[in-house]
Amino acid sequence: MARFDGKVAIVTGGGSGIGLATTKQFLSEGAKVAVGDFSDKAQEVIEALNTDDNALFVKTDVTNEDQIKNLIQKTVEKFGKLDIMFANAGILNDGDITDLELNRWQRTIDINLTGVYLADKYAVEQMLKQGNGGSIVNTGSIHSLVAMPSITAYGAAKGGVKILTQTLAATYAKQGIRVNAIAPGYIDTPLLNAVNPGLKERLTKLHPLGRLGKPEEIAKAVAFLASDDASFIVGDTMVIDGGYTSV
Repeated sequence: MARFDGKVAIVTGGGSGIGLATTKQFLSEGAKVAVGDFSDKAQEVIEALNTDDNALFVKTDVTNEDQIKNLIQKTVEKFGKLDIMFANAGILNDGDITDLELNRWQRTIDINLTGVYLADKYAVEQMLKQGNGGSIVNTGSIHSLVAMPSITAYGAAKGGVKILTQTLAATYAKQGIRVNAIAPGYIDTPLLNAVNPGLKERLTKLHPLGRLGKPEEIAKAVAFLASDDASFIVGDTMVIDGGYTSV
C-alpha cells in the first residue's frame, strides 16, 4: 500500500518548481491531487499528469478569497474530501526598502503570506467539517529564519509564514490537524532563473554543499511532513537548505 493511498491533497503553485515536484511526489505515492495555479501553462502540465483521473487543475489566484474557496469546493466535489494542504504559491519581487514601491511590497505580501493564510483558513474549515484531522504544510524559506540584504518584502512575508504556522499548529493540534512549514534554501527552479547568472553563482556558493537544492529534494520533505510518518511533528519549520543557515 502506498503512503498516500486514499488521501486527497491540494497544492497551490503546483504548476512548476517545488509545487510541481510535490504534485508528482504525491501522485506517485497514491494521492489524488488538486492543483491551484494562476498559470494556463500549469493546466497543460497537470492535464498531462492526469492519466488515471487522479489529478485536477483549478485556475486559482491565491490572493482571491473566493477563488481559494472554489479550489477547495472543486476538490471536495471531485475527490470527496481534503486531507492535505500544501500552501506553496509564491513570488520573489524585492529590493531595498527605499526602492521598493508599495505596490510591489503589497503584491509580495499578498501572494506569499495572505495566500498562505487563505489556503490554510479554508483548509482548516474543511478539515474541521470532516472531523478526521489533516495535515497542512506551508512554504516558508530560509528567510523565515535569517535575513539577507534587500530581501525586504519576501523576508517579511516568509517570517510571517513561520509564526502563522506555529499559531495554527498550537490552535488545531487537539483537533488532529497538524500544521508545519518548510524552509528551503535556494532551489534550482524557474523562480530563480529570473536572476542574473552572476547572482545565481553567488547564491550557490552560500550553501556549504556547494550547490542549489533540487525541487524533488524539497518535495520529499513535504511528503514526509504531510504523511503519518510525521505524526508527532507539529508547528515545526523544517530547514532544507544544504547548510545555508548553519554558517
